[in-house]
Amino acid sequence: MDSAIPFDNSYARLPSRFYAFQHPVPVKKPLLVKINRELLENLGLYWEMFFPQVWGEILSGNRVSEGAEPLAMAYAGHQFGHFVPQLGDGRAILLGEIVDKNGLRRDIQLKGSGPTPFSRNGDGRAALGPVLREYILGEAMHALGIPATRSLAVVLTGEEVLREKRFPGAVLTRVGLSHIRVGTFEFFAAKQDHKALRILAEYTMNRHFPEMTMEKEGPVGLLRAVMEQQASLVAAWMQVGFIHGVMNTDNCALSGETIDFGPCAFMDAYDPMKVFSSIDQAGRYAYARQPQMAHWNLRRFAESLLPLFSDEELEAANAVLGAFPDAFQRHWLSGMGQKLGFLKNMEGDEGRIQSLLKLMHANGADFTLSFRKLCDIAEDPARVSGFTALFREPEACGPWLGDWLHRLDAEDGDGVQRAAAMRKVNPLFIPRNHRVEEVIRAAEDRGDFQPFETLLSVLSRPFDLQPGFEKYAEPPQPHELVHRTFCGT
Repeated sequence: MDSAIPFDNSYARLPSRFYAFQHPVPVKKPLLVKINRELLENLGLYWEMFFPQVWGEILSGNRVSEGAEPLAMAYAGHQFGHFVPQLGDGRAILLGEIVDKNGLRRDIQLKGSGPTPFSRNGDGRAALGPVLREYILGEAMHALGIPATRSLAVVLTGEEVLREKRFPGAVLTRVGLSHIRVGTFEFFAAKQDHKALRILAEYTMNRHFPEMTMEKEGPVGLLRAVMEQQASLVAAWMQVGFIHGVMNTDNCALSGETIDFGPCAFMDAYDPMKVFSSIDQAGRYAYARQPQMAHWNLRRFAESLLPLFSDEELEAANAVLGAFPDAFQRHWLSGMGQKLGFLKNMEGDEGRIQSLLKLMHANGADFTLSFRKLCDIAEDPARVSGFTALFREPEACGPWLGDWLHRLDAEDGDGVQRAAAMRKVNPLFIPRNHRVEEVIRAAEDRGDFQPFETLLSVLSRPFDLQPGFEKYAEPPQPHELVHRTFCGT
């Protein structure tokens, strides 16, 4: 039954200064508690390749599969605006890469697999709670259609990790299109290693933007592609009320995926300045600030590419950076318009969106359910009560609703068709913080993973009605509110 995983490790073929070869540190008693069968099959792997115990050993780091070349990646990063010249994988090991069934190259990474040369005195381990949170949030984002790293497995280590108290230890297997970050470029720029910068730029272009070449589009082409990618990604976050919480440059992936689900969260009541992250004391990465922070990160990326620009390319690079606000606005306006049933671009639409958001904020209305209940009104204008009940002052909704319904008359199709289209972009189920915390408590305190499995199942179909699971769509009661989320390191 023992088969080889078909690794093909392109990053390990880069020069040795890009990483440190490092085997995972074995754990005491690995126990596989979750494996993502759908993702496993997408990777071209299958459950029957190994006995469950062997899967647990491989995905905890206790057994290094044939073909793996475990390494910790080197990178730097701006953390809350302050530059740290060397960070790197302090508790993660890239086992290797697999080309999946769709021809996409995927990284297979263990998170919580022990110390590395980049650990900075950390233990290199992960607690079960943050591992479950990342699994849930990443899979929820995938189901919502938002690019994100995914989770393949959770393995209990049979050991405890010490944070503010002792927690069960676990290892997460994370799968991504790559783990190249803005901070990876900053690492070599800070060292003035221009040769490595060019190698990294060419590698990134070949891996993520194969339609381009360094000879033809140059580093400006790479900057432009990453800019568009980030504009689209952050606009998608904003459309579902997602707050990343730690948008440092080392968490800005050039794959265009959402990466690192530490203190991230989804809003309940709409608040443009909402912050959950316990380490974001000044609100740098508040919900409404995410677009400008993405722009800030892109400027740091462009600065790291400076040694690769010719004098003629500098002006073009500045133009690319200057185009970000319009690119973001284009993606945001399109997505928010679809949420309101607008498929045509008409004058006044941005104002209608902003007016709704202000109304929601003033009345403490739930972000997700406000948009979902509008789908019912689009289908039948008499069904206003579900929407207005979300507002402290229901009568305040009248003028906006009247204008919105009049605007819908300009769209093609009937109410049933419009509502169906809206329900495809307005989720009913999101990973609400209080439900995620319930799952974590059950697993940590009682060793009960059934709530985790149930929540994952519900979140895998975020747009569908699911009779019997209505409670997962409900906002928290006051005593259930989660005000702070934590990084887990």
